[in-house]
Amino acid sequence: MKRRLQMRPAAYAAVAVLALAGCADMDMGNMSPTAQHTAIGAGVGAAAGAVLGGDTRSAAIGGLVGAAGGYIWSRHMQDKKAAMERATAGSGVQVTQTADNQLKLNIPSDVSFDTGRADIKPNLRPILDQFAHGLSTQPNTEVRIIGHTDSTGTPAINDPLSVQRAQSTKNYLIARGVDPNRIIIAGRGDREPIADNSTEAGRARNRRVEIFLGERANIATTR
Repeated sequence: MKRRLQMRPAAYAAVAVLALAGCADMDMGNMSPTAQHTAIGAGVGAAAGAVLGGDTRSAAIGGLVGAAGGYIWSRHMQDKKAAMERATAGSGVQVTQTADNQLKLNIPSDVSFDTGRADIKPNLRPILDQFAHGLSTQPNTEVRIIGHTDSTGTPAINDPLSVQRAQSTKNYLIARGVDPNRIIIAGRGDREPIADNSTEAGRARNRRVEIFLGERANIATTR
């Protein structure tokens, strides 16, 4: 019987350090922007694969995923972030740039969905309209939508409800011209709270949808 190679927590950190060190050892100054993103993506992907998968095989897979091309933060992404900040001002929606150069919208329940419901509230529509604007002309962008619930109810209720919220958001974006093949959805149920579920205010924050927008380098045209 083959024994599965397990990595201890300390080894996870070692993989991350080695992966990033490998990027640092490269002569990045003589590499094209695409090559730089690919090298960095491979290193970060390998580290993420090791941490998430807990073995060397996952690290290798993570490296291959990263080598496919990491996300870039272009002028288009910066302009999109500014547009979303204007569109969501005063709404409670958080607009941020993630560590891996994705644009993230964290949309709480008072804007997105009522308790136990997956139909989009009127306050969310202009935000999604602005988000969809211009994406049809940006073929290198990818959208991820993650639905969440609070801890009220059972997983049998919360898990499908979180997926339905993500699906409703996807359907709205598709109706606004976003290519469905560029949208990935998932539901997390109540497994990823960002606030205390023992309070109403906390549960309201946990009932949310997160939208991520990432842009990859255009490998076909970048030299």
